[in-house]
Amino acid sequence: MSRTKCSMRWRWESRVRQCVFFFMAALGLANQLPSQVGAEAGRGALELTSGLGRKLYALPDDQSVITARKSLAADPKNVEPVLQLSKAEAARRQYREAVATCTHGLALAPKNADLFLERGHRELGLREFNKAMSDLQQATRLAPEMLDAYYHLGLAHYFLGQFGEAAAWFDKARELAKSNDSLIDCSNWLYVSLRRAGKEQEAAQVLIRITPEVKNTEPHLYFYLRLLHFYQGQLTAESVSPPPPAGPADLEGELAFDTVSYGLGNWYFYHHNRSGADVLFKNVVKGEAWNAWGFIGSEEELLREDSSASATGALRPRNRYEIIRELPRGDSPSCGIEARRERGRSRYLPQRRLARPHSALP
Repeated sequence: MSRTKCSMRWRWESRVRQCVFFFMAALGLANQLPSQVGAEAGRGALELTSGLGRKLYALPDDQSVITARKSLAADPKNVEPVLQLSKAEAARRQYREAVATCTHGLALAPKNADLFLERGHRELGLREFNKAMSDLQQATRLAPEMLDAYYHLGLAHYFLGQFGEAAAWFDKARELAKSNDSLIDCSNWLYVSLRRAGKEQEAAQVLIRITPEVKNTEPHLYFYLRLLHFYQGQLTAESVSPPPPAGPADLEGELAFDTVSYGLGNWYFYHHNRSGADVLFKNVVKGEAWNAWGFIGSEEELLREDSSASATGALRPRNRYEIIRELPRGDSPSCGIEARRERGRSRYLPQRRLARPHSALP
């Protein structure tokens, strides 16, 4: 075959290969594009990167944020629209924006306890626990009867692993409770704080006030009430466990899943079943509701375990994000608690201490 014919054939084959390549690339792009566009359309600004290495995003503005911004622009020196805007932003997981809004408000009203409470509340969601503690302490000084300030101060200490201090603040909040909802909410966190502090008898006393007459009115507190009944021995782990959320848009489903999964994980933990606890914690942190207390608590537990493993010379995963194993959401450990308790004692390490009204969802 002549050199000219070989050259022409090579060019033709080359063009065919290029056409096939671009067709396959376009087909692949077409298959991927809808999901990518959908993901981007539902995502706002980056709010933080968690200690586990995951990027956590806000949701885009909705009508409540737009309306609240207009209200504040029309009356910029009024504290009420400042609080409304911060809460609207927080409802869209725009926590940095909410903190900035509160800071603007405090420049106008530096002794407003509600603004210190609101800013501290949102700083908890950003994992800025020491900043939150400072703001919440200021709120208690300005308004000594503000239950929510003591409650969130308890959470700040709890997430830092300071369980004894957390219990003291939750106890103070419970003293101020004037409704069953507040009693349920504060009792749940007081109980788990005391258990994590190793004060089992004091924790048992907390459950005495949760009588059959105590009912919730706010829907999300139903799951705290069921956890308290579980701690009392009235419910089994299987019966208290909710189904996994239907998808990223199932906010109520995820809130229930995170709240109960974290509560059960805690229970496994202080019954010396760390592996069972970890399964639940890891399932929680794969969700989307990164501002829920159960999500934050699960994240902090996994980070403390990672730090403890490093301190004792145990092998660490190659990177911290590998701590989130590929388990289907909804997996839960089997319930042979008594059998596992004895097996777990030998490998249990003591806990290291590291330096809307109140709700499971900040």
